[in-house]
Amino acid sequence: MESQTIVEALFLGLLEGLTEFIPVSSTGHLLLAGHFLGFESNGKTFEVLIQLGAILAILTVYFSRLVNIARDIPVDPKTRRFVLGVLVAFLPAVVIGVMAHGFIKTVLFETPMLICVMLIIGGLILLWVDRLDLKPRYTNVMEYPLSLCFKIGLIQCFAMIPGTSRSGATIVGALLLGTDKRSAAEFSFFLAMPTMAGAFAYDLYQNRHILTFNDASLIVVGFIAAFFAGVFVVRYLLDYVSRHGFGLFAWWRLVVGTVGLIALILMR
Repeated sequence: MESQTIVEALFLGLLEGLTEFIPVSSTGHLLLAGHFLGFESNGKTFEVLIQLGAILAILTVYFSRLVNIARDIPVDPKTRRFVLGVLVAFLPAVVIGVMAHGFIKTVLFETPMLICVMLIIGGLILLWVDRLDLKPRYTNVMEYPLSLCFKIGLIQCFAMIPGTSRSGATIVGALLLGTDKRSAAEFSFFLAMPTMAGAFAYDLYQNRHILTFNDASLIVVGFIAAFFAGVFVVRYLLDYVSRHGFGLFAWWRLVVGTVGLIALILMR
């Protein structure tokens, strides 16, 4: 295996972990970086499977919270409703993700121009939402109504278009539906667990026949990098968002999308 390929896998893993839980589109960044680096993986499995590192990162940070939730499910109605709310929010992604999997992987994932455009559009939306004088009605994820959870889950499905951002779609959707910034980001974390785990498992199953040992080696490198970067982001994101909002992420999207768009045009 060439050392340059290992370096690329390490870089992409770090990129995944740093961008998965912030509203900038980790998949969009991975696909664009892979495009410009010339990094190719069978069936684009690398880009999906290294998300396991980010999944384990959030499980690690939220471990004690998850243990408490599991312990309280049999005795606390509020906890049961919260878990049900996360599952209800996850359901639309299951249905649409399975139905549109082939189109997403073979068309949307292979269109860098679309990714850049969605990065720019998403950045403009974040700037707009960040400037709204929103009056939150929901500030505790444990008290989100099931109807609210389902609506957030529907909005999450827009993130199947690479460049949109799963966390960005869920956070923006939650804010517009009446939540505050901190609880919106926290619900996005909880919803990420089944969503990312489901995408990982389904993509692994779909591409089980084309994976090779070389693919596995690269995925392990990317996974480890994504794990450590993801732990860092999850630990500090909630406080940052609560204090500073989403302006930094919006401008980052605009810069990356614009630079990517110009580069793609010049490369034609």
